[in-house]
Amino acid sequence: MKLSLLAIAAFLAAPLSAATLTIAGPTDFQVIQRESKNKGAIPISGGLADADAKDVAIEARLVIDGKAEEWRKLQPAFTGAAFEAKMDAPAGGWYRLEVRASSGGKTLSETAVEHVGVGEVFVVAGQSNSANHGAEKQRTKTGRIATFHGKRWQLSNDPQPGASGGGGSFVPPFGDAIAERFAVPVGFIACGIGATSVREWLPKGSTFPNPPTIEGNVRKLPGGEWESKGAAYTSFVARMKQLPTRGFRAVLWHQGESDANQADKTRTLPGNLYREYLEKLICESRRETGWDVPWFVAQVSYHVPGDEASPDIRAAQASLWKDGVALEGPDSDAIKGSLRESGGKGVHFSGPGLREHAARWVEKVAPWLEQQLK
Repeated sequence: MKLSLLAIAAFLAAPLSAATLTIAGPTDFQVIQRESKNKGAIPISGGLADADAKDVAIEARLVIDGKAEEWRKLQPAFTGAAFEAKMDAPAGGWYRLEVRASSGGKTLSETAVEHVGVGEVFVVAGQSNSANHGAEKQRTKTGRIATFHGKRWQLSNDPQPGASGGGGSFVPPFGDAIAERFAVPVGFIACGIGATSVREWLPKGSTFPNPPTIEGNVRKLPGGEWESKGAAYTSFVARMKQLPTRGFRAVLWHQGESDANQADKTRTLPGNLYREYLEKLICESRRETGWDVPWFVAQVSYHVPGDEASPDIRAAQASLWKDGVALEGPDSDAIKGSLRESGGKGVHFSGPGLREHAARWVEKVAPWLEQQLK
């Protein structure tokens, strides 16, 4: 029996197989750290089911400001049905990333990620004022900043996923300011844990003579010394290692209140030990991540009016800048009065205080970043 011309046309137009293309990464709203001022490389991973990879081309393109680029053939590395590839991309975003599998000039399967950015990524760590303990939740105004949850990315509206607390942070206004100044999306990994001493952030088994005020993350040894259980450090390093080498720009460290001027003076950490322990945290985390991660260290020791600074802790933090171990972060002890919660009576920042805190981070980070991009 002869086929009609309509049936032949339908047969020729049909897909060559039931191939299914899936994309595991990037995920929606992911920000990839750019490699230079004008470009970066988007890692693309996924799977190709029900097709022979030898006969299939994997292609990708960006849609920028509504205009689709030409399709570019990728060079994927397959492990079974799973593949990994990279595609060069201009700094900026959000972009729509489209990926397709084709064979013999025919598209077998196609998928897309709606929001992908190539810009700047920062890790934020420390205690409550690095986390979600501010008095007023902040929201992104640009819509161009996102935070990594550990499995997915989302717009950086407070509270920041991955950090303690359910209130506000400096992340949205800081990210918006960087996004506007550098015309790229900005990503964050939020790791802050409220009320933590630097002793609690040390690697497991690190010892110290006196415990912090809160003992949940440390334990006493038979000989009378104390040691870190390592939970905060392990989680912190694991979060950083979810991104590739040089997959973020810097760590922003804001911590010190729980080591300074404790009510029980035996729980106060001397400045020389604060310096020693924070340097150990910086160096060990660099060793484990496998690259020389830049760290910004803020000056932090404020509690309440009348207990507004610890010269000992502040000198320890500043010594890390002077010796080239870390970069100079903002002096947040100077943020006082109505910029603190409860009408200036608390340790956490009010809504205006969060925005002031963000502005002070911008003052330190942005000029340094401009130098990195030259």
